[in-house]
Amino acid sequence: MLGFLKEPVVVTAKINVNLVALTVMGLISRLWGLCYPRAVVFDEVYYGQFVSLYMKRIFFVDDSGPPFGHMLLALGGYLGGFDGNFLWNRIGAEYSMNVPVWSLRLLPALAGALCVPLAYQILVELHFSHCAALGAALLILLENSLITQSRFMLLESILIFFILLAVLSYLKFYNLQKHSAFSGSWWFWLLLTGVACSCAVGVKYMGLFTYMLLLAIAGLHFWHMIGDQDLSNVSLLCHFLARGLALIIIPMGMYLSFFYVHLALLYRSGPHDQIMTSAFQASLEGGLARITQGQPLEVAYGSQITLRNVLGKPMQCWLHSHTNTYPIRYENGRGSSHQQQVTCYPFKDVNNWWIVKDPGMQQLVVSNPPRPVRHGHIVQLVHGITTRYLNTHDVAAPLSPHSQEVSCYIDYNISMPAQNLWRVEIVNRESDTDVWKTILSEVRFVHVNTSAVLKASGLSGASLPEWGYRQLEVVGEKLSRGYHQSMVWNVEEHRYGKSQEQKEREVELHSPTQMDISKNLSFMAKFTELQWKILTLKNEDTEHKYSSSALDWITMDTNIAYWLHPTSAAQIHLLGNVATWASANAAAVVYLCLSLWYLIRRRRKVYDIPEDAWQLWVSAGGICGGGWAVNYLPFFLMEKTLFLYHYLPALTFQILLIPVVLQHLGNHLCRSVLLKSMFSALIVAWFSSVYFVYCTFSPVTYGQPALSLMELKALRWKDTWNILIRKQ
Repeated sequence: MLGFLKEPVVVTAKINVNLVALTVMGLISRLWGLCYPRAVVFDEVYYGQFVSLYMKRIFFVDDSGPPFGHMLLALGGYLGGFDGNFLWNRIGAEYSMNVPVWSLRLLPALAGALCVPLAYQILVELHFSHCAALGAALLILLENSLITQSRFMLLESILIFFILLAVLSYLKFYNLQKHSAFSGSWWFWLLLTGVACSCAVGVKYMGLFTYMLLLAIAGLHFWHMIGDQDLSNVSLLCHFLARGLALIIIPMGMYLSFFYVHLALLYRSGPHDQIMTSAFQASLEGGLARITQGQPLEVAYGSQITLRNVLGKPMQCWLHSHTNTYPIRYENGRGSSHQQQVTCYPFKDVNNWWIVKDPGMQQLVVSNPPRPVRHGHIVQLVHGITTRYLNTHDVAAPLSPHSQEVSCYIDYNISMPAQNLWRVEIVNRESDTDVWKTILSEVRFVHVNTSAVLKASGLSGASLPEWGYRQLEVVGEKLSRGYHQSMVWNVEEHRYGKSQEQKEREVELHSPTQMDISKNLSFMAKFTELQWKILTLKNEDTEHKYSSSALDWITMDTNIAYWLHPTSAAQIHLLGNVATWASANAAAVVYLCLSLWYLIRRRRKVYDIPEDAWQLWVSAGGICGGGWAVNYLPFFLMEKTLFLYHYLPALTFQILLIPVVLQHLGNHLCRSVLLKSMFSALIVAWFSSVYFVYCTFSPVTYGQPALSLMELKALRWKDTWNILIRKQ
């Protein structure tokens, strides 16, 4: 029974020394001196704010992309014990002692380091030689721009890591297809492909480009499988379902999970939640939730309400009125009704309160039991403080002459009768009998007499002049002119009115109400709203000193100064390895020209290279060349401020193309021993130049040692580079 103890237990393992050595060198190149400089470097001032908000559990919206990358940076802060207390207000600010700089920069650095062995393995899985794979990894290792970007609290290195991991996983899965379909390793690499793709998209939407490329390649491979007569229909269906599960369903589920964790962590109200709907704000702890907690859910006749415009941008505002009237004549000579002004006011104020009145009754209090207002009901809106009725008529609005003026009616005993009946239309109703609900219902007020819709036109135009206190214009807009979100309102604050007397009612309007009714949103409702805000919220793109165009990137005609020492000449720049960038461009041109030549020759039934070499050439081009194209060309269509670091994912794929082209040239064009020897010598000389450029620019890659004035001037290889030189 114990016979197995007679022999020693032996475990054997194959260790790829190349892979281990590359991983160690990658870690050294990215982790060395990681805490230097102990100051805010370029976009750390941007991402650091979000890390602090995560530490304090305060909700925020970042229109640059999904939250997964931010959460990874916050994880570094959490592991380092960061409490979130640091003022991220300027580049170059010295970090206080409570900021764990090494921990915050660790995950981007690890991701950047692991890109080196990933590049090696991708070339191996593409069936290129270990020498070519080693060359690709060393080029990634010695690329100054990738080193710089991975050594700080930035997202590009994490994005590139997940992109390369997705490509490697798919290649490993594909190579197992013929001999080990549906095996454990086959499933592992297929599932990891989907996971890595979702992580890449979750870090930045740029990851979507590579995800789409892999989906297209997977679709092409499956199309070829359909023509394989050895596969049964059932087998094909299983392959299709497996790919659909791993490459579509799981990435979608993971993408949702990023937002679920994000919303679970950020449960406190903050400055960013003002752009969200009232329902979303009320779901957060503090802020609006503290004000609206326990409000009545159903709006009834006699309810006292504030109405917030749903659009919420460029600022939130509430339907508002005050005792001042429109001027008899405007500056351009047009006349007005001289009625009481109605505006949209971007601050909470007692003059934002309105009373929902039944046109057939005089009372301004809620009956017992309350009579709820439903979709399609006719109401009057009475301004709480002045008790005048919301009104519109065929008079031109002050700033929008093609729209109707909205006012609170004053009876001047002239031939302008009150027109103050409004039909309540619930836009997001489930049925035509829906009750108007606090916060949840999005409503439109349609004027009964003229069919005009109440609209906050000032959200898309100028504010009123001094006579309107620079508040935002409200108009009656014909629906025939088109639907707009500024026509939709929701009840934010709500109480059941109890006081019929005006003075008692004014006291009531100033006091909060507490009734125990919950209005929590579901996760999907919050996700849908947050996702829409991320996709549609646009910050004003201003010209940045270091912004550039996509054309500048190929030839690296631009750089970015990331950091400058306050007293010495030490500085850090985002600058690439000139030799590598030029070689990558040359490799892309050679690949394109050779591919066209081969295609034309093959059309003429002339086969210059064996079929297996041609398939290898095409598959490598699809991954490396395709990866460069999908990560670069879309930037020509984008209307946003662009920076050199946006090119780094595309550059990574282009670098992988260099050894592909070199091996092909060496194997198929250099056919004599002499040519092969000369070609090898040229490669050694070329690679020496890559290492020389890396060493030359290392001082501005790592920020040390500080260079002299002459040394800095010598680094300005292009007139368009902005190397910082202090005036003596």
